[in-house]
Amino acid sequence: MSAENGPPKMQELTQPPPPGTLVADTSRRERDRVGEFRGVAGPYWMLRPAKGGPEWEALPECIRLATPAERLGARTARENARSRGEVA
Repeated sequence: MSAENGPPKMQELTQPPPPGTLVADTSRRERDRVGEFRGVAGPYWMLRPAKGGPEWEALPECIRLATPAERLGARTARENARSRGEVA
């Protein structure tokens, strides 16, 4: 099997991404793992769910860039929450 047909390579981060970048926290369960990068607080990176809600702290070694499918799901969840009036 060639590398082209395998699963996409997950892009690990060695430095904090720009604020607003959608990332995945691999230490959390599948449903709640994608969030927007908000900043750095001590040894942790702060993430916020794309659909709104409280920020959470994550260890940098557990963070990777969100896949295209994860980004689409997060954007869809945000738009759905916006249509329900849950976020601005």
